[in-house]
Amino acid sequence: MSSTAVPGGAKTLAKRKATQENKLKQQQQNQPNSSRAAGAGGSSASMLKIFNEEAQGFKIDPLVVLVFAVAFIFSVVLLHVLAKITGNIF
Repeated sequence: MSSTAVPGGAKTLAKRKATQENKLKQQQQNQPNSSRAAGAGGSSASMLKIFNEEAQGFKIDPLVVLVFAVAFIFSVVLLHVLAKITGNIF
């Protein structure tokens, strides 16, 4: 039961070409038709300005933000524990 087809022959080349053509067709169909459909009015400069060093506002290290968030969560938990311990004194 041996096959007479040669590996990598004409059928393989035809399949590769068809696959490549299908990929190109899908890429063309997925492209936006207008600059508005591309997002941000067709310009990514407005989005990049938010994360740029030249943007206005506070410059805070991400580690500081993380420490403040954890400290806030800890303080809320601590206040809940204190409220349970003290009861209805206040």
